Amino acid sequence: MTHHTGREPGSVAPERLDAGEAASAVRPTDVPVDLELHCAGRPAWRCTHDGEPFPCPTWRALPLDDSLRAVLLAAFTLFLRPAIRDLRGHPDGPTPPEIVRRFLWFLPVTDEEARAVALRYR
Repeated sequence: MTHHTGREPGSVAPERLDAGEAASAVRPTDVPVDLELHCAGRPAWRCTHDGEPFPCPTWRALPLDDSLRAVLLAAFTLFLRPAIRDLRGHPDGPTPPEIVRRFLWFLPVTDEEARAVALRYR
């Protein structure tokens, strides 16, 4: 039986990591206001707004320049350790280097670099 929350009794609510803080930090005039709605839902790491794998297409569509990359690097690096811990080892799930590349999509990261970063953040 489910309660009004839609969860089974005794189940834990998924954690929501607020990417809105990152959105606030990156908000030049050409960044969509609704970016704050697109947050990481743990433990599946799907966008709480559109259900896509986080970071979702809305984040990935941001027009990038060097200053935005610097802000994104600072913000999205914080997601790496919990994302790697939550996602690794699941059947058909991403490998730790794939998770690194997913969360640092805005940087040209080689496979070797992604493996090194994943080892650092696991």
